[in-house]
Amino acid sequence: MTIEARNISFRYGNKPVLKEVGFTLTSGGFHALLGPNGAGKSTLFGLLTRLLALQQGDILLAGQSLKKQPADAMRQIGVVFQQNALDLDLSVRQNLMYHGALHGLSRKEARIRGDQELQRFGLLDRAGDAVRELNGGHRRRVEIARALLHHPSLLLLDEPTAGLDVASRRALNDHVRTLCEEDGLTVLWATHLIEEVRPQDRVLILHQGQLLADDKGLEICSADGTESLAETFESLTGGAS
Repeated sequence: MTIEARNISFRYGNKPVLKEVGFTLTSGGFHALLGPNGAGKSTLFGLLTRLLALQQGDILLAGQSLKKQPADAMRQIGVVFQQNALDLDLSVRQNLMYHGALHGLSRKEARIRGDQELQRFGLLDRAGDAVRELNGGHRRRVEIARALLHHPSLLLLDEPTAGLDVASRRALNDHVRTLCEEDGLTVLWATHLIEEVRPQDRVLILHQGQLLADDKGLEICSADGTESLAETFESLTGGAS
């Protein structure tokens, strides 16, 4: 599914946070939204998920306006926020069942889909465990499984590896890329960590609310005259982290 942001600007009071941001994501691709802390990534995700109201511009999902057809557009989105949103005292399966009910799935369908996702993530044997018994990496996998329960076309992940160790970050990143390859899922992965982005990825670099670059990582490096994405990122953002 394609997603298009058109001339998005947003401010908190008198403080501009996003300034005429525009981009189009291609269906079935892994896209990295790369920016230092405070760049505006979470604000953009808030607008994409309607937690924040659009002030200027529009967002189109498969041609459907988030302003004019919000319900139809939102049914196509799965989201994993930076802050853990699972109920720690419920079991893994109960968390998924509750999410399924919110999306109008029957108990039977939610159970079937939930178990399928847990099987794919290697967590079916933990379905009956309370979420608080899982480590950070497994909790993140449960959150992604939950986000995929209603079969969205677009998966948004806002700093999904926050608080995870290096091995867990790498495993989660690899798994999401597999979802793109095997299921044709469109992914927007927001991060401030260069190591989560690969040179062949489509990269959107956001800094101080402005989109500074939008191309494959290798092409961005070539245009900037740098040898690595880390150098390019430092060049464009002035070393912000």
